[in-house]
Amino acid sequence: MSLNPITHPLLDKAGVRHGFFTREGGVSEGIYAGLNAGVGSSDDPARVAENRRRVAAWMGGSYDDLCGCYQVHSSVARVADRGWAGERPEGDAVVAGVKGPILTVLTADCAPVLFADAEAGVVGAAHAGWKGALGGVIHSTVAAMTALGARADRMVAVVGPCIAQASYEVGADYQERFAHHDPGSERFFAPGAAPDKRQFDLPGFVLWRLEQAGVGEAAWTGDDTRADAERFYSNRRAFLAGEPDFGRLVSAITLT
Repeated sequence: MSLNPITHPLLDKAGVRHGFFTREGGVSEGIYAGLNAGVGSSDDPARVAENRRRVAAWMGGSYDDLCGCYQVHSSVARVADRGWAGERPEGDAVVAGVKGPILTVLTADCAPVLFADAEAGVVGAAHAGWKGALGGVIHSTVAAMTALGARADRMVAVVGPCIAQASYEVGADYQERFAHHDPGSERFFAPGAAPDKRQFDLPGFVLWRLEQAGVGEAAWTGDDTRADAERFYSNRRAFLAGEPDFGRLVSAITLT
């Protein structure tokens, strides 16, 4: 089965190779069935490595060209000037202004965000869960790209498959925390099934963060990871089903 990643017109127009990869086209089995790229999962490491090699090949490079951080829900953005050959520095975003590095992020409900400034020849990839998005990973990515010659108003950014508001129940305290940290963000919470619950709009919040950071144009692919088990891995879905672990989706971007 061939890989069939989701792509988006905004990034196509920027002339960069990119993909929000689904479960399709991988060799993992069982609860990881498909294209599990999660080196931190308990899946067979050989299968994960093969999945990642397939992603690299689809992106026009090799395994050693992959550049992805050891993600810790931070606001740290790293710069790649070459492939990382399996090294994973801590951080939650990576940017590049040269051809060669394939920038990647891993997600399983958190939002992957791919960035490009076609004129400057600078790309970026960020891992934005609620904590990273609130803590500033979007702004850090934009700042790191700007340091390489990009301009926020020329950037395009696409939020990939992530957990959607209808699937994302959180405690009411989240709404209070967001409102305190960033007034106005409380509008991304809707009433939940119980008085102490809320439904959080993660992609909507990330798009707002992109707007705040001055990004010229941004969009969400519209895909809900928890709701589509055939195409996507989901931490929340696995937890609710009592599964011991879950696969990780990979999203990637590179200059051509």
